Amino acid sequence: MMFFFVRDYRNKYRYLSSEPLSEIQIRFSRWKKIWEAAKKKLTLLPERILYQEQAFRKSKNIEGKTIKIIHSGRLEERKIKTRFRFFLRTQKTKHILFLIGETLLLPLSGLAALLPGPNVFFGVLALLMITHWQALSGINKLLKKEYDFTPSSLFERWEEVLEFKEEQNFLRTLNEVEKEYRLVNLHKILWK
Repeated sequence: MMFFFVRDYRNKYRYLSSEPLSEIQIRFSRWKKIWEAAKKKLTLLPERILYQEQAFRKSKNIEGKTIKIIHSGRLEERKIKTRFRFFLRTQKTKHILFLIGETLLLPLSGLAALLPGPNVFFGVLALLMITHWQALSGINKLLKKEYDFTPSSLFERWEEVLEFKEEQNFLRTLNEVEKEYRLVNLHKILWK
């Protein structure tokens, strides 16, 4: 599995993995109806968010002290390491705040149980909490790792295209990156 730290079209950094988007699994059969409805609602979130959450989640399964991360190479290694650590700490703070907010909303979701049908609000909230919790544990593990940043000329070209706002080259460049690294739907993550 490969990991990437690259800018999107808004110049915000994204952390991605080479794995395609996969579903979160739950083992409770009585929750299946709520869970299925909640998964449909969760997929309404932008793919750039879902892919990043999944990359964080998968980061907690990495063995060894060092993690290889592919980036554009436009910044020197010291600066990219600093930027990546700052990015991780910002994401950690966001995830903690999300979990606090979701925990505060949890009792309110119990009131939705009075309505007929499955309590989809509770299911969506539970799914968001699980997603954020798993991502947070991946972020915490990433903060303890050492990083081997590997520059990529394709991602460098992508960031140059962004810098000079060459919109006619956006999709062509992203298609080249997708083919080289066997990534799927990269245009939905890094571009509109």
